[in-house]
Amino acid sequence: MQIGNVSLKNNIFLAPMAGVTDLAFRRMCVRYGAGLVYSEMVSAKALHYNDKKTMGILKTCEEETPLAVQIFGSDPDIMADNAHKALSTGGKILDINMGCPAPKIVNNGDGSALMKNPELIRRIVTAVVSKVSVPVTCKIRSGFDNVNAVEIAKIIEDSGACAIAVHPRTRGMYYSGRADWDIIKRIKESVSIPVIGNGDIFCAEDALSMVDYTGCDAVMVGRGAQGNPFIFRQICELFETGKTTWTPDIDEKIAVIKRHLTELAEDKGTHIAVLEARKHVAWYTRGMPDSSAIRQKVNTSGSMEELMDIIENQIGKRNTNF
Repeated sequence: MQIGNVSLKNNIFLAPMAGVTDLAFRRMCVRYGAGLVYSEMVSAKALHYNDKKTMGILKTCEEETPLAVQIFGSDPDIMADNAHKALSTGGKILDINMGCPAPKIVNNGDGSALMKNPELIRRIVTAVVSKVSVPVTCKIRSGFDNVNAVEIAKIIEDSGACAIAVHPRTRGMYYSGRADWDIIKRIKESVSIPVIGNGDIFCAEDALSMVDYTGCDAVMVGRGAQGNPFIFRQICELFETGKTTWTPDIDEKIAVIKRHLTELAEDKGTHIAVLEARKHVAWYTRGMPDSSAIRQKVNTSGSMEELMDIIENQIGKRNTNF
């Protein structure tokens, strides 16, 4: 697949997720077949003020190339003037967030609040496209309160963007209810640039159903990848062969968890890794026997050594037939 001048190995993408899609997690998804991964969203204003923490979020490596970097904001000049900083660590695609529903983002006029102001979207996309040489893409929702995604998609295309990712829920829905794939289909029928479908992909069959129903050019997996980078290999297998039979056994799952946490510690330091391990292990062990007891042990662990012992002995011994 091609987005602008960037060639991708497949059309199965990892969605940007704040607090989730850091370097360690992205690398794991790439290893299992993700054709494109996105950074956590970064603030254009924070880039403007050279915030060190924000620059840390942009850390990347050759293994995950090409990386899409996602920025958010609502000031066209600040976003355009600082776009090059977002790409300074090696990002190959620049994505503009127009979908985040979080109150602290929306209350500043950013994220999904942009869906209320089509002309501001036009100014932002036009300004950013004029300042960077990489493909610019946008990720939108169905709308804020009212559905206006088709109108917004046409504006984004007219303003020079190379692709649109669509999460077909309004801001008011957050992540509840069912994603309305009909909106993805309508946008695909209304624009000529690639359309990336996002929403309610929790297994390989969901991805195939979305493509068949909407005609979208690519699928983007969000919550379905949390604790489950294996979903990318399963989707790839289904797309390539028409069936998917592979699932990770417990030994592979344990190895992946340990490698994920080890690389998390290398990237962020042991203290932060131990704290962030709690959510990741909770996701990895979801559905396993005694998962609540495992989570309780992880949540009270104080060192990487203790974490590794829990993963090796508690998960392995309790889940030999998982």
